[in-house]
Amino acid sequence: MSISKTCNSIFQQVIDDYHLQNFVDANKNNPYDHSNFFKKMIYEKCWIDTIQWHLEDIIRVPDIRPDEALKIKRRIDLSNQDRTDMVEELDDYFFEKYTNSNPSKLAILNTETPAWAIDRLSILALKIYHMSEEANRKSASDKHKKKCSEKLEGLLIQRKNLSKAIDQLLENISKGNVIISTYKQMKMYNDDSLNPELYSKDD
Repeated sequence: MSISKTCNSIFQQVIDDYHLQNFVDANKNNPYDHSNFFKKMIYEKCWIDTIQWHLEDIIRVPDIRPDEALKIKRRIDLSNQDRTDMVEELDDYFFEKYTNSNPSKLAILNTETPAWAIDRLSILALKIYHMSEEANRKSASDKHKKKCSEKLEGLLIQRKNLSKAIDQLLENISKGNVIISTYKQMKMYNDDSLNPELYSKDD
């Protein structure tokens, strides 16, 4: 099975697992352990995305209490950092896997790493799931359902194309046609020693 098929299958598994409980403090039951590191990581990655998706919905409730909104915003910030850390760990996995791929002299660089492309695939899985819900929501108008069905069609095409692109990228890396490289995010605002609004308070 290709990497993209494995990812898409696990993403669907995560989303289904979450919606059995359907609340942001749902218990995570990752069925994969360190004996299958990649699948374990993919499950963890999509679980973070799924929880954050629903937090983003909650924080947009118009009459949410300010203190509750701030609490959720802080949680989203932490989730974004966890998401970034997880993607970079996945990229380390790919870098180690393909480090001896011996790129040719004509090998090119790619603007996106394999793991960041997989990150987009995870978000697409969530968009597809929830757009499908909207396209089939009984309480929605026919106009709404038609519009969402059209959007769903576009999302499915995007997933097909992105899945193919990920598999092609990894194949080209393995053949030495593309140089594997990592692009660390190095976010500064979450770091007490790098964000002047945080470290200046101690000066």
